[in-house]
Amino acid sequence: MTVKITKIGNSAGIVLSKEMLAKLRVGLGDTVYFTETPDGIRMTPSDPQFEAKMKAAEAIMREDRDILKVLAK
Repeated sequence: MTVKITKIGNSAGIVLSKEMLAKLRVGLGDTVYFTETPDGIRMTPSDPQFEAKMKAAEAIMREDRDILKVLAK
């Protein structure tokens, strides 16, 4: 899919089709994130830095499950 860069006031913007918004699961007012990859630029509806932090937290919780159960009492 291709999109065209258009002038919006003093800025530039892209217009996403309804189908692309549905695939990204975003709508008006939502934030999207751009990440540079070896292949180009990746656009996602979720913050890649937050995802990395959550993966690290999940790994810690799996490793220390027994300790966390004791602390939760």
